[in-house]
Amino acid sequence: MPLTEEDDMPGKRGASIVWHPVQKKYYAVMAGNMVYPLAVFDAAGKRLSEDTVVAMMDTRGLWYNPLDKRIEANGYNEYGWFYYKLNAKGIPVDHEVLFEGMNQPDGQCVGAYNPISKKVLFLKGSQVFDYDTKTGEAAGTELVIHWGRTASDGEGEDEEPTESHEDYNYTTLVFTSIAGAEIGVLNTEKKQIELYNIKNGFLSKTLKLPDDATTESSFNFAFTNGAYWLFDMEARVWRGYK
Repeated sequence: MPLTEEDDMPGKRGASIVWHPVQKKYYAVMAGNMVYPLAVFDAAGKRLSEDTVVAMMDTRGLWYNPLDKRIEANGYNEYGWFYYKLNAKGIPVDHEVLFEGMNQPDGQCVGAYNPISKKVLFLKGSQVFDYDTKTGEAAGTELVIHWGRTASDGEGEDEEPTESHEDYNYTTLVFTSIAGAEIGVLNTEKKQIELYNIKNGFLSKTLKLPDDATTESSFNFAFTNGAYWLFDMEARVWRGYK
């Protein structure tokens, strides 16, 4: 991600990264401020955008909407949802707000698009909430994540749906489209990605990360183009794992 000697607003945490299948490009943005960097990369990871391209909104989640063929996003708190307008080279040059206000369960939530239900998913505490892409409003579906527990384990005795688990990234979930393992979360303590069944919230698959993988308790985690992505805050790079 861009960082120059003159840049006093570089950002620290990576909000998200997303693949645009039509443009054949990756789009990544820093969390925390509308003037923090946004960067565009080709399929091999070469940055195509200039240092001057910025987020335009205090961004949290990024996703590709296949119906409208565009990169959409949710902002911090009541900043709402918006989409990026691209120039002929696929570089964001402007944005347009889709839904104003608090269209998410918590100010820091990172949205993840579910192309099957056409809803945007958010993690708050131990619950997954989905929001309608046509209205930006809560769709009423709530799923409880049973952290680290399989269906054969059953629910834990001390589960509290409104509270986050201290061993996991608390802002971000991902949607994989894998049947029975649709919801992905990041276990920062064990350095692993855990996949949960969207129907019951139980663990169905565990993916171990390398020992040198950087796992953070907020942001810095995404899934796109068939890879799980972690942002290294020190190196300022997104690394994809398959």
